[in-house]
Amino acid sequence: MASFFIMILNIVQILLDVAWWIIFVQFILSILISFNVINTYYDFVRGTWNGLNAVTEPVYRPIRRMLPDTGTLDFAPLIVLILIRIISGAVLPWLYQMVSSAG
Repeated sequence: MASFFIMILNIVQILLDVAWWIIFVQFILSILISFNVINTYYDFVRGTWNGLNAVTEPVYRPIRRMLPDTGTLDFAPLIVLILIRIISGAVLPWLYQMVSSAG
């Protein structure tokens, strides 16, 4: 039974890593778009941008409601990255230890 929970924790870790990379790519893309290095007139860029926004917006929305309005600066991705780091660095190792010691 413990190996099942460890497998679930490994899947959660992989999903957190994928989420981190999605947010990072979206951040880089937003910088490139804002400085007009690339533009959304190209179908690939527009599709990638819309796809990343569709994936991350449900995560950002509740965080944006809690944060004060900072104008054009959006701190929601930073908060999500910090939360991912806390879960990956503190919560999951603790859960691994709990499952290993119980099994």
